[in-house]
Amino acid sequence: MSYEWFIGLRYLRAKRKTRFVSVITFISILGITVGVTALIIVLSVMTGFEENLKEKILGVNAHIMVTEFNGDMPGYSAVASRLRETTDVTGVTPFIYRQAMLSAKGGVMGVVVRGIDPSTFPDVTILPHRMKEGGLEGLRPSFKDAAGKGELPGIVIGYELSRTLGVWVGDSVNVITPPGNAAAGWTAAGVMPRMSGFRVAGIFELGMYEYDSSLAFISLENAQSFFKMGPGVTGIEVNIKDIYSADRVKDRLQTSLGGKYWIRTWMDMNRNLFSALKLEKVAMFIILMLIIIVAALNIISTLIMVVLEKGKEIAILKSLGATRSGIMKIFMIEGAVIGLTGTALGAAIGVGCALNIEGVVGFIERVFHFKVLPPSVYYIDRFPSKVEPVVVVAIVVVSLAISFLATLYPSWKASRLDPVEGLRYE
Repeated sequence: MSYEWFIGLRYLRAKRKTRFVSVITFISILGITVGVTALIIVLSVMTGFEENLKEKILGVNAHIMVTEFNGDMPGYSAVASRLRETTDVTGVTPFIYRQAMLSAKGGVMGVVVRGIDPSTFPDVTILPHRMKEGGLEGLRPSFKDAAGKGELPGIVIGYELSRTLGVWVGDSVNVITPPGNAAAGWTAAGVMPRMSGFRVAGIFELGMYEYDSSLAFISLENAQSFFKMGPGVTGIEVNIKDIYSADRVKDRLQTSLGGKYWIRTWMDMNRNLFSALKLEKVAMFIILMLIIIVAALNIISTLIMVVLEKGKEIAILKSLGATRSGIMKIFMIEGAVIGLTGTALGAAIGVGCALNIEGVVGFIERVFHFKVLPPSVYYIDRFPSKVEPVVVVAIVVVSLAISFLATLYPSWKASRLDPVEGLRYE
């Protein structure tokens, strides 16, 4: 071991008269530890939130949506066939999108009613795997006799919606078109809402309150009949192999179908949301980095106090032949060890907490009896976290770089100390 390392590490150990300096050293290590821990946990939670939100959105919506500029799409079968022949396309299904109201014994709720084809809808969504009760097989056209008697058509609703309306699988609900809707009926008294009974065939739970409380699915045939759309649909949903190549596939589809169709990707439809999340991650990184910078200032103050206290020892080392670069190395090693220790502890604690964040949050909720993420307020119902190794490495590198830069001025100051001045009164 070189004398620079030996002396630099020795200066970290406290003696009775340097106890105060050692306390500041401990505070510096603690500050860097807290900063690195906070950075890793916060960025991991924000990444997990983004991934969880993306999974929920793409779980009920396809990667690409194709609609006509003129309105509904009557010749959707031919368009769907052309889309299936496109490279990278893994699933195609038509859909109908309309707003309506659901009424039951528990009250009335405004919902988005989506008409789907149960045979192709599973190709573009994870909804069949999120069924809490029942299933999509219950979405079938109604079969009624001339007297209007027979089995009600099926409808699948979200878990929060079923709780609000007080209905479960097998119960009946009424779907009502809002006044002024094209599906409303004309009478002598004016425009009247159109109403039809449905039987709850299934209840899904996506874990996203926005969807679980406001979505309802019926079969494509029932939607066309109820909303008086004839053979048309609102559009076609398309799934692809790689969600991040959506823009490239979109350009290919636009060239194939022509300018008559409006093609949007999942990024187009949620651009503001995900852009805001990325901006928040950058802002949080900058804000929390200030904690590490404050801790680095403590390193500077610690080293300056050590330099002032060790003036005699520095003068003796120079008298024995130590070079300026050697003196600089002694104090740079001391500061680097402080930064490395704080960074290592912070990375270990941060990664450990981020990987077990749900358990930590669950413990806090049980102890203090409150919900950290109420699903009625936030988009999600759990505390997600995703540790990205690249982000952790970047935080560690930045922390070490800041700690190293903090050692330069005190080390340079120590190397410039005049040995005559240091030994004058000894």
